[in-house]
Amino acid sequence: MNPKPLRVLLFPLLIGASIAAGIVLGYRLSGNQSLAGLGENSDDKISDALRYIMEQYVDTLNPKTFQDEAITALLSRLDPHSSYIPASELQQVSEQLEGNFDGIGVEFNIQNDTIIVVAAISGGPSEALGIQSGDRIVEIEGKKAAGVHISNEDVIKKLRGKRNTEVKIKILRPGRSSLIPYTITRDKIPIYSVDAALMLDKTTGYIRISRFAATTYDEYLKAFNKLNGMGMKDLVLDLRDNPGGYLNAAVDLCDEFLPKGRKIVYTEGKARKKEEYNATTKGAFEKGGLIVLIDEGSASASEIVSGAVQDNDRGWVVGQRSFGKGLVQEEVRFGDGSAMRLTVARYYTPAGRCIQRPYTNGTDEYYKEITDRLSGNADTLKNKSKQDSVAYRTLKGRKVYGGGGVNPDFIVNSDTTGYSTYLAKVVSEGLINRFVFSKTEKLKSQLKGQYPNAATFAKDFNSSALLTEFFTFCRSNGLADNQAQQQRSAALLEQQLKALTARALYGNDGYYAVQCAKDKNVQKALQLLNTGRKSP
Repeated sequence: MNPKPLRVLLFPLLIGASIAAGIVLGYRLSGNQSLAGLGENSDDKISDALRYIMEQYVDTLNPKTFQDEAITALLSRLDPHSSYIPASELQQVSEQLEGNFDGIGVEFNIQNDTIIVVAAISGGPSEALGIQSGDRIVEIEGKKAAGVHISNEDVIKKLRGKRNTEVKIKILRPGRSSLIPYTITRDKIPIYSVDAALMLDKTTGYIRISRFAATTYDEYLKAFNKLNGMGMKDLVLDLRDNPGGYLNAAVDLCDEFLPKGRKIVYTEGKARKKEEYNATTKGAFEKGGLIVLIDEGSASASEIVSGAVQDNDRGWVVGQRSFGKGLVQEEVRFGDGSAMRLTVARYYTPAGRCIQRPYTNGTDEYYKEITDRLSGNADTLKNKSKQDSVAYRTLKGRKVYGGGGVNPDFIVNSDTTGYSTYLAKVVSEGLINRFVFSKTEKLKSQLKGQYPNAATFAKDFNSSALLTEFFTFCRSNGLADNQAQQQRSAALLEQQLKALTARALYGNDGYYAVQCAKDKNVQKALQLLNTGRKSP
């Protein structure tokens, strides 16, 4: 999964259904008799109504579609996070949390109407067969795949499939005059939730986690052991834009930071008894300095981790106020392969606070509060309009609040000064990725010889010349100059060009090595650690 070129938060718009009473132009009176179980003694009005509508409605209805829409409408009236997932979407939704999917295992971009392999995923069947970065997939199952206006969705449909099934492709490799045929047996392809693990300096490690999936804890341990072997004493844990996932994955991660017996989180609901989750065995990182980075996109399991670290005074939380999702969903699957995720409990941080934001004004207002924050409203502890007025206490007696997300101990406000309509067009048209890919494809060997690792590249590579070339590239692709907006966004563009070049050369660790060097949140974390302020 490619890192985002710019931080863009997308939140779902949930559409509910309502029943409106209007002017009746004409009807047939049926009398007072009970019709097909719809009488006043019926205990299941919803089922009766659905059955009667399906049998008697003037037009023919699709039972499957009608039922799906009815369940969606019911759930939309409960809370913003109870949801219905049709069978056609469940597999794709589940893949992000299960940590794998079936396919051939390539990351790709579409450039000039051609599928270009960005990388063969480590451990996948494409890597085993020798498919390389820069290969062009020009034929799939005997049909042209280049110059036919193929979309990302089309590529996924054609290349993904059940494990042990085969797909035949032909590849055009730079430097080869003839096409190379491959028969690829699909297999389980891992989806990683630890995006990066690198050293920020000689003693400070950095681990970025993008979601809490079934494999997250094992991935974290692997990343931690790698950095521990490189001399890590302190850790910056980046949970920004992490929407959450499995509660158990968050609990297991917290167990690494907290001594045995410390409370991590507890859950409780009308039909669910209080269930506490406490630290168990000795964790591998209970003593070192710990900073957790969060923002408006940090939700659910991310808030469990940041809340546990904060309430136990284990380390500092830095960034912007988190999303504010304190509800626990349970998935129930139907016989047709669809599923319902129903909110069954609330979770509470060790201090006893539920950080769920109010949703009584409806889903639109619920998500609008986040977009208002992102549009530049100050995010300070003084703004408690969406929070509890009750103060809770950490282990050392510090005041913390619930009801509106986790408030960082140190707030670093988002900087939007570099945004412009020119930048928005560059991003929406994918021009940065296209430029970087074409550039590094030609100079990859030269650049890796000059900069042997990501740290050296991040420190020494001068990206100013790239920006001039990039503006020329944009003009040649139909995007007119706007000098005022180009100047306004120049620093952001140059940083992203350098970061994506580093990714093409060294993978995600290269990307984040470049980004962290200019990241105000990361720099604040380093300041706290380097001045000895490692915990409250």
